[in-house]
Amino acid sequence: MEEIQSLLHGFAVALTPFNTLLMVVGVVLGVIIGVLPGLGGANGVAILLPLTFTMAQQSGGATSAIILLSCIYWGALFGGAITSILFNIPGEPWSVATTFDGYPMAQQGRAGNALTAAFTSSFFGALVAVILITFLSPLVARFALEFGPPEFFAVYLLTFCAFVGMSGGQAFKTIASMMLGFALASVGLDSVTGQLRLTFGFTDLLKGFDFLIAVIGLFGIGEILITLEEGLAFKGASGRMNMKVVIQTWKELPRYWATSLRSAAVGCFMGIVPGGATPASFMSYGVARKFSKDGKDFGTGKIEGVVAPETAAHAAGTSALLPMLTLGVPGSPTAAVLLGGLLIWGLQPGPLLFTEQKDFVWGLIASMYLGNIVGLIVVLTCVPMFAAILRIPFSIIAPVIMVICAIGAYTVHNSMFDVWLMLFFGVLGYMFKKLDYPLAPLVLALVLGDRAEENFRNSMKMSQGEMAIFFSGTLVSCLTGLALVLLFWPLASGLWRYLTKRLA
Repeated sequence: MEEIQSLLHGFAVALTPFNTLLMVVGVVLGVIIGVLPGLGGANGVAILLPLTFTMAQQSGGATSAIILLSCIYWGALFGGAITSILFNIPGEPWSVATTFDGYPMAQQGRAGNALTAAFTSSFFGALVAVILITFLSPLVARFALEFGPPEFFAVYLLTFCAFVGMSGGQAFKTIASMMLGFALASVGLDSVTGQLRLTFGFTDLLKGFDFLIAVIGLFGIGEILITLEEGLAFKGASGRMNMKVVIQTWKELPRYWATSLRSAAVGCFMGIVPGGATPASFMSYGVARKFSKDGKDFGTGKIEGVVAPETAAHAAGTSALLPMLTLGVPGSPTAAVLLGGLLIWGLQPGPLLFTEQKDFVWGLIASMYLGNIVGLIVVLTCVPMFAAILRIPFSIIAPVIMVICAIGAYTVHNSMFDVWLMLFFGVLGYMFKKLDYPLAPLVLALVLGDRAEENFRNSMKMSQGEMAIFFSGTLVSCLTGLALVLLFWPLASGLWRYLTKRLA
């Protein structure tokens, strides 16, 4: 009852006319940021953070400032799905998994269904995470303290092995793609020793391969090259959209309630750990494909393949704020930027924040509920406009996409070298699609490879080289054991099929 009373007080704080206006402005700005490849929610929040300094100095202004910045984050989470579905260009890293089924749906003339499913699933994932934050903050905070380098590595290992175990008949291609991703992730400065690796004398490679540049090239440029080979279409795809499509999609979504709940659970876990929205979206997509009766058809335009990653990404992105508020440990890059804002405003995240700054904490939690409702209304209102973009002939929009991709790649580090890297990854993405190699494992290994390596090496230092550290506790043993089961699942299932066929 105490949490409910505090939450009601938080709604009174968040529902002032000024704060409500900030929610709408924040969501709209966030959607724009999410649509632009290369910018991202964390960068958008960081760019606009200085605008909140004056606001935060006023009486109660810190609550208004955090509402504005958090709603920019919600908007970016929503916006990342738009270009993923319409053009196969992930606006955000966590939107990569959405392209697998969202873009084929758009090509089939079902862009409105895909966008409606993505936005509604995102709202559901965030709602589950906010409910978790509201009622389980103390318990979850204690659970998050259990994670050290071995547990973090076990989580990443579980994510990698889940892709191998759920890859169907492409286990070896999945492993090959993942190994290339690990090799690319190791380029640059060694985060543990500071040694140079695989730079071959190029100073531009000191920072390694940026994930956003790789994603823009692999998906955006790669898709354009495939389309050019097939013959540049001068006719736009079907982009018709009305409220009837939204209602029709809503009627279909309850069929996937189990997928939504599983994905929300995966997302909340990865947000609290913290693993992040990107691995959460990949893992939930793999789990959904494994458990779905239509799993073999994933990647051809299944609405369930949009529901899973979007639900998990929003659940992870929202629940990442929980360890930031309760422990001062950010669960995502955006949460880290928000943590910096709190410190600048003179607020100290941690358990005492819930008692010393109740208006701030519960006003923020209430704004999570309201901000996601506002975000859902804004993006669903604009769905017809987004879907109408597909009516533009691809021969006209392809050069525009190329320019946007180039600008997005350049703005990451203000380097022309990144534009050439984007083109390199575009050719690589084209080759992968022609040879029927999956891109998702490469992208996953590229974004998580360095983190997994760092936690593995720190674990080895803690245990003085003993691999037994990954079975040294109940939590890490369960994670590692499940990862190994998933890794060898294709081999075991293939052997079982062989033996049953021989004995039949």
